[in-house]
Amino acid sequence: MARNKLAGTKTGKSKSAKYYQDNPEARKKKKEYDTKYHSTPERRKYRSELIAENRKRGTHGNHDGKDFDHATGKMEKAKTNRGRNSKSKKSTKGDRKARG
Repeated sequence: MARNKLAGTKTGKSKSAKYYQDNPEARKKKKEYDTKYHSTPERRKYRSELIAENRKRGTHGNHDGKDFDHATGKMEKAKTNRGRNSKSKKSTKGDRKARG
């Protein structure tokens, strides 16, 4: 599977994406912070646990678009799982009819 050709281009529509597009110094500072944060032992351990669970369920690296939802204990679309509970979206935990 090829890498996303749009990655790193000026295509974001959110307020923060537009801000970082217009402020390269702020983007550089954020990238440095994110790199430092995601390389901490806690984040690395957390990430390895997620990958281990997806491997156990046979979905890691096969590009099926599925992800393990640790809250419900079920497999679901990665887009649904990773997008849940963001500031811009309403939580659908326990309210399956809202997904509709």
